[in-house]
Amino acid sequence: MRGTLVSLNVSTGGVPKLPIREAVISGSGVAGDRQRDLKWHGGPQRAVSLLALAVIRELQAAGHPITPGSTGENLTVDGLTPEQLAPGARLRIGSGPDAVELQLTTWLEPCAKIGNSFTGRRFVLLAHKTTACRSRVGALVVVPGTVRTGDVVELLT
Repeated sequence: MRGTLVSLNVSTGGVPKLPIREAVISGSGVAGDRQRDLKWHGGPQRAVSLLALAVIRELQAAGHPITPGSTGENLTVDGLTPEQLAPGARLRIGSGPDAVELQLTTWLEPCAKIGNSFTGRRFVLLAHKTTACRSRVGALVVVPGTVRTGDVVELLT
């Protein structure tokens, strides 16, 4: 199964994360990205966060102003279902010696800071507990490298 990296997003802390064309990804996360609250964000098991574009489109269709990066995800992926982008999955992004491999580790619970992405600030709509697989997911970097928007995202397991 394959998808595409449609948005790569970073910020100097907080949301929204803004799009960039390419970035180095290492065990500490996406170069140029920073999290303000390290109790809940970042660390090896949550070095990178991902969200399926299908989730964004579904919420947009329901009238929410969510966009890629507005809820704090680093990578927005099209062509893989939210169910495929779940803890336990392993992904390869890109090709050749720069390809990155990620192990998806945990659902990332939303907080009020992403409320502007939702009508009525209903950020709980992005909670896995509310709607299974409609959440951002954290990832461990297995193989570091460089990713670019447009890269192929391959589901390995």
